[in-house]
Amino acid sequence: MNQHNERNAFQIRLAVAALFILTLFGVLVGRFVWLQILQHDRYMTLAEQNRISLVPITPSRGIIRDRNGVVLAHNFSAYTLEITPSKVGNLEDTINRLKGIVDITPKDRRRFKKLQEETKDFETLPIRTKLSDEEVARFAAQSYRFPGVEIKARLFRQYPQGESASHLIGYIGRINDKDLKGLDEDGRLANYRGTDHIGKLGLEQSYEDQLHGVTGFEQVEIDSGGRAVRTLKRTPPQSGKDLTLSVDIKLQQMVEQQFAARRGSLVAIDPRSGGILALVSQPGFDPNLFVDGIDPQSWTELNESIDKPLLNRAIRGEYPPGSTFKPFMAIAALELNTPIVHQTISDPGYFIYGGHRFNDSKKGGYGSMSFDRSIALSSDTYFYQMAVQMGIDNIAKAMSELDFGKTTGSDLPGERPGILPSPEWKKQRFKKPAQQKWYSGETVSIGIGQGYNAYTPMQMAHATATLANRGVMFKPHAVQSITDPATGKTTPVEPKPVKTMDWKPENIERVIRGMEGVMTVGTGASVFKNAPYVSAGKTGTAQVYSLKGAKYNANAIKERLRDHSWFIAFAPADKPTIALAVIVENGGFGAQAAAPIARKVLDYYLTGKLPSDPAIASNASSAASAPVSEETPRD
Repeated sequence: MNQHNERNAFQIRLAVAALFILTLFGVLVGRFVWLQILQHDRYMTLAEQNRISLVPITPSRGIIRDRNGVVLAHNFSAYTLEITPSKVGNLEDTINRLKGIVDITPKDRRRFKKLQEETKDFETLPIRTKLSDEEVARFAAQSYRFPGVEIKARLFRQYPQGESASHLIGYIGRINDKDLKGLDEDGRLANYRGTDHIGKLGLEQSYEDQLHGVTGFEQVEIDSGGRAVRTLKRTPPQSGKDLTLSVDIKLQQMVEQQFAARRGSLVAIDPRSGGILALVSQPGFDPNLFVDGIDPQSWTELNESIDKPLLNRAIRGEYPPGSTFKPFMAIAALELNTPIVHQTISDPGYFIYGGHRFNDSKKGGYGSMSFDRSIALSSDTYFYQMAVQMGIDNIAKAMSELDFGKTTGSDLPGERPGILPSPEWKKQRFKKPAQQKWYSGETVSIGIGQGYNAYTPMQMAHATATLANRGVMFKPHAVQSITDPATGKTTPVEPKPVKTMDWKPENIERVIRGMEGVMTVGTGASVFKNAPYVSAGKTGTAQVYSLKGAKYNANAIKERLRDHSWFIAFAPADKPTIALAVIVENGGFGAQAAAPIARKVLDYYLTGKLPSDPAIASNASSAASAPVSEETPRD
């Protein structure tokens, strides 16, 4: 009986065990069918991806040169020591241990921390750049101790001219989330695989598509340890295109030296084409600081400086134009056949309108004043009356035709439109009904470039170039040609007239004769004495704050509250090859600070050298140091 029971129990256990084994075998067979048959294609693809890695090859960024071939931005290859934070256990400990092998400064740490805050933990970040061969060898020998740390060969951007033309050229910086979003929206993200940098400012930004190039790829077979075994296929990258500018870097640097520690801007344009010859904004900055990721201390110094070195004053600084506005008022008045252009008026040194007294810059006035003399001597009283006769609507319409109140359409990003005042503008600008109303007395100060008027140096140079070119307007541009380094083909940027002003030739010549008078008998005569060419120009003084009838005394006013010094000019007057606008912030009268800079620019550009005549140097110096008094015209 016991044997029978034991046999039955054994058979039952055997059957259960067999059923269990069969079930397991069935699960295995089912899983095998699922993986090997039903999911074959999917896992075959994954296996290939694990075996073959697609490695992007970063293209070489295009080179930027000036009109004479001087390199302004180029690339060089160097090694970087990079950390992937997500692959490192104790980041601080790792950096401390690395310091024993490679020199890591506090500045390197600060920059790394800033980059870490701006990027994802899985991204590779440089802790040290531009390693020496000795440092590379030292780390390579001990790399096994540092998982998540590697050495990479990178192309670095360099700006050999340093601060010179920094606002014009711009800089490249690491790609951030905003950049990624923009690239994704534009469908360009794929072309930036393996690329860490993108143009952030200036021409580096506006010509990013041409400068960046096309990313290449390598299909690399890797082993189970992730090491490359062999290259299966290679699609080479296409280098970015090179830019040749219309800018003369020697002229640019000469202007920057003339500004020295003063704040301001100069824009010089070839009126025959719109090519930018120089674009200065002082103070500047060193774009090389941004290439590796600027450290917090340097960023704070630049960003919080009272002098605003990161502000591109040439295209973003908006200033009242002062009397440099008068030639454009004059041509508009002639075209409108405004009565005053045919009259000689009495200039007592003030103008009474609506019970309010508007003072002239010259106490006592100029006496008898005609149209031609009003430009040369810069009679405020004459232009007060001109503005009233023209009316604000006619002024706004005429100035809008010259692109005042609009961006010029230059190839520099971030340009500001300035402020062209009008009744419509005022309604949009202010919220309260009492503030929205345009008062006729406001038109008076508009006529001499004060009031709500505010324009950039680029706009002033653009308008001056249009006048110099007898009404033919070109769009300002800094890039002269684009070259494909692979084919050597150079494509010039063909200048095309934007429009031609509907001005009568005799009216143009009449205004230009008045501007020539500025340089011979008027407010700029002392600075341009003995000039070996005939030029046309206009001084300007822009009031920073209202004196409320008080006597102007520069020595009694804080430096940053003093008037801005303006000057516009072009030469030779009959067939101009250069037109410019220059402003020196808080520099005083137009002839005091801005005009001497303009004189040296014209001398250099037209004669190839700085003024060497002691008389010229003496005249420029005396104009810059002329005493400020109530008797001196503030222009």
